[in-house]
Amino acid sequence: MRAMANWHHAVAHIDADSFYASCEAVRHPELKGRPICVLSNQNAFVVAKSYDAKALGIKTVMSVHDAKKLAPHAAYLPPDFQFYGQISAKMFSILRRYSPQIEVYSIDECFMDMNGIRTLWRKSYRQIADDIRESVKREIGITVSVGIANTKTLAKIASESNKPNGTSIVPGKHIGRFLAGIPIRDIPGIGHSRAALLCKFDIRTAQDFANTKESLVKRLLGRLGLTLWHELNGQPVLPLEVKPPLPKSVARTASMGEITTDRTTITAHLSRHTLRLVSELVAKKLLARRLRIFLTCKSFEAASIEIHMDFPTNSLKKVSAAVKQAFLTLYREGEVYRGCGVIATHISRQESATEDLFGLMHEDVRQQRLMLTVNDINQQHGNHTVAPAAARLMQKPQARPARFQYPVFMAR
Repeated sequence: MRAMANWHHAVAHIDADSFYASCEAVRHPELKGRPICVLSNQNAFVVAKSYDAKALGIKTVMSVHDAKKLAPHAAYLPPDFQFYGQISAKMFSILRRYSPQIEVYSIDECFMDMNGIRTLWRKSYRQIADDIRESVKREIGITVSVGIANTKTLAKIASESNKPNGTSIVPGKHIGRFLAGIPIRDIPGIGHSRAALLCKFDIRTAQDFANTKESLVKRLLGRLGLTLWHELNGQPVLPLEVKPPLPKSVARTASMGEITTDRTTITAHLSRHTLRLVSELVAKKLLARRLRIFLTCKSFEAASIEIHMDFPTNSLKKVSAAVKQAFLTLYREGEVYRGCGVIATHISRQESATEDLFGLMHEDVRQQRLMLTVNDINQQHGNHTVAPAAARLMQKPQARPARFQYPVFMAR
C-alpha cells in the first residue's frame, strides 16, 4: 500500500444502531433493560433486534417460536414502518445541518461529503462526528455510529468497526493499520463464497486484499474487485450519489387476506393499491409511462395486463382509469382470487417532463396538488383518513393493539 496524504478526500458513513429496535425503545421507555425484537408483518419472524437480544443468540429471520425459547422475557413487537420513516426523516434533517451533500443509502444510513466541513465548523473530523452522534441522541433518542475516511468503502467499514454509538476516523496514513484488523468477509460486497475464494490465495484480511496485485484481484473478482481494491487503497471510485437513482419500478401489491369471487372486494383492494402507488409517485416527484395490473388466482396463477399511458403521469385520475380498464379485461366471473396489485414502470422524473403538444399535462399539475394535500392529511391523521370511496368497501381489518400516536416528540 503506497503512502498518501491523510485527507485528499473525506467522506463519512453514518449508520443508526439497531434502528427498528431503537425506534421502539424511544417510544416504549418502560421496556428499558429488556431485549427488543421487531417482528415481520405476520408476526412470524424476527426482522430486527436490539444488541442485547443479539447477545442472547437471536438472529434476523429467526422464528418467533425459536426466539422465545432463547429469550422469553424479551419484548416482541409488531412493526410500524410509518413511525420508523418519521424517525428516519428527522435523523436525516439533523445530519443535513452538518453537510448539505448527503447520499441516503437506506432508511437508517447515509454517506456525507465532508470536504471543507472542518473549515465550516472549525473542528476536527472526530469532533464533528461526536457532535453528530450527540445531536441525534439528544433530539430523537437513538444512537448512530460514524466512520470518516477517504472513500465510501473505508468509511462504511469504519462505522461498522465501532458499534454501537462509536466514532472511527481513518486518515490516509493509517489505512494499512486499520485494515489489518478487518477480516476479509467484513468488506462490503465480499460475501461468503468470495471470501472463501480469496482465502485460498491467502488473502484473509482487508489489508491483505489491499496489498494484493491489481492483476490478481481482477482475475479473481473482476470489476467489483477492482473497485473495492482502489477504494481500500484510499482512491475514491464510488461517487456520492446525492440524487437517488431512478427506480426501475414502483409497486403496490398484496394478498387480500382472503380468497374471494366478489368483484367489489377485489376492486376495493385495487383502488387502495392505486392510491398508495400514486401517493408515492407524487411524493417522490416521479412519473410513470406504463402500468402493469395483475390479479392472482386461488391457485397462485396470475393474470396481468400492461397499459401504455399517452404520456408519463402520476395523476390519480388517469392511473385509476387505467386500472379500472385493466380490471374489466382481467376479471373472470366465478374465478376465485387471492391477491392483486399495480406496478408502475418506465419511471422518469417529474422535473424532466416535456410538456405535451395539447397541454393535457396541465390537468396533472392540479392532480399533483390534490394528491399532496391527501398525503399531508393522511400523514397527520393516519393512513387511509382520505381514500377513494371504492377502497372503503374493503372488509375492515381485525382490531390491532393501540400503537404510538403521531407526531413524534423529541427526546431531551
